[in-house]
Amino acid sequence: MDEQRGRGGGPPRWWGRRDGADGSGTDRGVGRWPWRSTVLVTAFVLAGSRFAAGQQADDRAHLDLFARLLLVVGSGLLLWRQRHPVLVVFGTATAAMVYLGAGYPYGPVFLTVALGCFSAVVAGHRKTAWTAVGMLWAGHVLIAHWLYQWLPPSGDEAASWGQEAVVAAWVVAIVAVAELVRVRREQWDRERAERARAARRRADEERLRIARELHDVLAHSISVINVQAGVGLALLDSDPEQARTALTTIKDASKEALGEVHQVLDTLRTPGDAPRAPAPGLDRLPELVEQAAGAGLTVEVRGTVPKLPPGADLAAFRIVQEALTNVVRHSGSRHARVRVDVDEADGALRLRVDDDGPATGADAGGSGNGLAGMRERAAALGGTIEAGPREDGGFRVLAVLPLRVKEDR
Repeated sequence: MDEQRGRGGGPPRWWGRRDGADGSGTDRGVGRWPWRSTVLVTAFVLAGSRFAAGQQADDRAHLDLFARLLLVVGSGLLLWRQRHPVLVVFGTATAAMVYLGAGYPYGPVFLTVALGCFSAVVAGHRKTAWTAVGMLWAGHVLIAHWLYQWLPPSGDEAASWGQEAVVAAWVVAIVAVAELVRVRREQWDRERAERARAARRRADEERLRIARELHDVLAHSISVINVQAGVGLALLDSDPEQARTALTTIKDASKEALGEVHQVLDTLRTPGDAPRAPAPGLDRLPELVEQAAGAGLTVEVRGTVPKLPPGADLAAFRIVQEALTNVVRHSGSRHARVRVDVDEADGALRLRVDDDGPATGADAGGSGNGLAGMRERAAALGGTIEAGPREDGGFRVLAVLPLRVKEDR
């Protein structure tokens, strides 16, 4: 592309303008004017041209007020090089061409053109910079080999082609250095953008993880509380003792839910700190069985709970918890079976949760975020979830979680 455009198809990005961290497209650096560097360059150009005038007094025109004005204008344009690099590169090239056409001595007048070209190339205006510098070189050839007869100083002779080769090499060197800086700067921009995307991706994954944790904790606990509240209301007058038991179950379930919610939210307040309590795992299956019993669901657990990595242990616990919650909420069955197996050949954990149905109102597995959360947990570990009705009218959730991380992952 001739002009490097900003992200999202915006306007060309001037040298010094960078996308802000907040995505607003503004840059605090553009608001500052490069006064110091411009003043230093102007002083150097004036002093160097005065020295060159002394060395070339017999060959070139005297350095008068108009010459100094051209030098100041060419150097002063650099003050806008961060805001309007196209204007600056053409302005400095024009001032230098007029300076040379007037027969004034050679010197650091080319420095302003070099800086203007450098600024334009780095800003992405490559062809514009090449055009301006090429125009200056073509103008110098025209003046030095043809128009010199009608331009001051009088008695001037045509320049040698060796001198033109030096000027051409100087132009190529400026453009090459500017292109190298431009390429490196684009690499920095890409790396910075990739780091920003990676940070946003990590933040999104963390938000999703917290959302899954909160859903699993609250859905399970609120389901138990809802069932027990119904039992307590139904038996409040006829069986106060059973109603008291239901209220006790509600108190315990709500207390546990609050504790787990606080644990999840602590990771938001103090990111990077170790959790205050260990994450739940399959060793807490007896607690799930007890909570399900409080909601009127009898759970039969088969198999031996193995020692699992922390990530797989938490995912397995949440999958079983969500599956039992769905049985309580969506199934008419009051009996569920949990099967835990380890496939040594495949290095995988198999979890199977069955109920006898029938579904009540909705599918026994639920249709909200529960199944989606289970699938996300399994997929994060490279595992799978299969959930659906059985032929005999019940519902089955089958989870396969790898116990070892593959080398290519």
